[in-house]
Amino acid sequence: MPTSSTNELNSKGVSQKQALFEAIKQKDFASFPIFDRGIECMPRNQLRELQLKKLQDQVAYTYKNVAYYRDLMDKSGVSPADIKTLDDVRKLPFTDKTALRDTYPYGLFAVNMDEIIEIHASSGTTGKPIVVGYTREDMQVWSDCIARLVQMAGVVPGDIAQMAFGYGMFTGGFGLHYGLQKLGCAMIPAGSGNTERHINMINDYGTTVLIATPSYAMHICEVGEKMGFDWEKSSLRIGLFGGEPCPPALKAEIESRMHIVCTDNYGLTEVMGPGVSGECLANRFQQHIAEDHFLWEVVDPQTGEPVSEGEEGELVLTPLDKRGIPVLRYRTHDLTRVTCEECECGRTHARMDKVRSRCDDMLIIRGTNVFPSQIEDVLAGIEEVTPHYHIIVETVNGMDSLTVETEVRPDKMTDSFEKMDAMRRRIAEKLKGTLLVGVNVRLVEPGGIERTMGKAKHIDDLRNA
Repeated sequence: MPTSSTNELNSKGVSQKQALFEAIKQKDFASFPIFDRGIECMPRNQLRELQLKKLQDQVAYTYKNVAYYRDLMDKSGVSPADIKTLDDVRKLPFTDKTALRDTYPYGLFAVNMDEIIEIHASSGTTGKPIVVGYTREDMQVWSDCIARLVQMAGVVPGDIAQMAFGYGMFTGGFGLHYGLQKLGCAMIPAGSGNTERHINMINDYGTTVLIATPSYAMHICEVGEKMGFDWEKSSLRIGLFGGEPCPPALKAEIESRMHIVCTDNYGLTEVMGPGVSGECLANRFQQHIAEDHFLWEVVDPQTGEPVSEGEEGELVLTPLDKRGIPVLRYRTHDLTRVTCEECECGRTHARMDKVRSRCDDMLIIRGTNVFPSQIEDVLAGIEEVTPHYHIIVETVNGMDSLTVETEVRPDKMTDSFEKMDAMRRRIAEKLKGTLLVGVNVRLVEPGGIERTMGKAKHIDDLRNA
């Protein structure tokens, strides 16, 4: 059965916040509760046996109930009986967004609609939306995965959690809502927008956990500072971030200014939603994968062949318990590394590096591959600028042109043109040294980069506009 702790982390108010900070500082991970110790700390040989049994059952279930996969497997000459080891998953065909769009809306569903109790969908900004359905059993798995990751972040029963994700077809808001309630938290379904109201709620309701995109959390922080709100004395203790990558510099700034612990979680609509993995406070740049529910692979994005453990590649996921819409070997296009080494927190499930780039977000500038994460890393090492940035790619005189807008910190602004231009040129040189391509740098005044309630838009590629 899932367990919870009644130790000092359950104390309330600022003392609870200080207890969390001190436990992390002292690496006292034994004081953190584990939601389902029997599963999360299972010996790896037993975990692999469990995965194989689930994989075999899931492949047989999918073959029987989803005509799309049955036809694909028949054409590939593979049957459920061929899955005898975990490595045999590679005999199965890959799945990507195209399959879900080609079968829109219910072509991949494995059950009748009277067994579906909830439907979600992606935004569909680049084509037909991705539609997924959840059975009652799927919802139980989803809330279980969320309950695990929020406990991993230091959330405990009795916490008051404030939702700053929008509710709707997006999976993020509902997934976190269900899991936090399963753990025993009180939910404030505030939704997105009306930032001053969010701050007043934190103050009035004693909110201890904030769920938001990192960019919106930063916006809440800045608005609160302008209102004179004292974040250090607030009840807020933990930020649960998702919906977009959180660069290390942005996370550090939010933690410093809001006096909270920020954690990331990972997931995608196609395989469930948030809850695939969650940040471990013992390894802040890695996230434990819920391996009893997801079989992971890391493959070469070009060849689809597996890479060695610890080597970067594209994450491929096969959910092991999905009833409503089973998916086999889903190519996420997210780049990461995975390790199965022991973790200080006591959990045995594999850890993946936080996703900071994708196979399909690479920019090719005059023949050179450029990733936004490279630009983030350079800007993070420059003390004069904030973590906020904007990339513009356009064609000038028949050539690719890359412009990076970066926001100057208030205490670094000056009326001296010479000093500001020297800063701009120094940033441009640092970027060129990393990217190996010339960059136009545009300095923006504090607050000049647009803040958003949802995913931050960092790139405008105008070459085909």
